[in-house]
Amino acid sequence: MNPHGASEGSWYPSAEGNRPRAVDVINALREFRTSESAMRRRTRSSVAMGETDLLALRYLIDAEAAGVGIRPTQLAARLGITSASMTSLVDRLVAAGHVIREPHPSDRRAVILRPTPGADEEVRHNLNQLHKRMLEAAESLTPEEITAVMNFLLRMREAVDAVDPSPVAGLR
Repeated sequence: MNPHGASEGSWYPSAEGNRPRAVDVINALREFRTSESAMRRRTRSSVAMGETDLLALRYLIDAEAAGVGIRPTQLAARLGITSASMTSLVDRLVAAGHVIREPHPSDRRAVILRPTPGADEEVRHNLNQLHKRMLEAAESLTPEEITAVMNFLLRMREAVDAVDPSPVAGLR
């Protein structure tokens, strides 16, 4: 049993002394994700938006900064939501004054979504302190540590992306 009352296993440190192990990295990553989720809840509360709304707005702000117009269908694909959900999302963001619809420059039947200047300022104001602290943490790394962290995160992303969402046989 470990100090938490659970059996030793892949998610719990063993009694092998103080030498860090791979499981310690996974536990640190889980703790980071828990903190990040809590921060996202606080941010959503401060701007009175749901997570999907905030993600949509951040994507539109980034696209605007890159000089790219985004159609609702592109945004729906990026967020993995249906066109009906996309319509509701855009309606909410427009009603809240965060997004405007503009005619597409070359397709008269289509629209482009753009963040309003106030939306950009509001989101950036709420996220600037976070980004500053995160950048400071990243800047404290040596070039070798940066390479190691980037390689680790790439491998973790590949591992997560490879998960098959189909149900396990016999557990349906």
